Amino acid sequence: MADDKSKRDFRDRDRVSADEDYEVEYFAQKVGLTAQQVRELIKKHGNDRATLERAAKALGQR
Repeated sequence: MADDKSKRDFRDRDRVSADEDYEVEYFAQKVGLTAQQVRELIKKHGNDRATLERAAKALGQR
């Protein structure tokens, strides 16, 4: 189901939705990974943005 753009209370600002391409693309660009790598991180670690940022940073340091 697509996000309802009229609801702008930012409740899910701390989450990255694997179902929304624009969210995955934005996050991938921000952390320097591919969209596929971000989706794999979401599968492995869940969709919490802070957790994903830590995992992406660790992945980048390898």
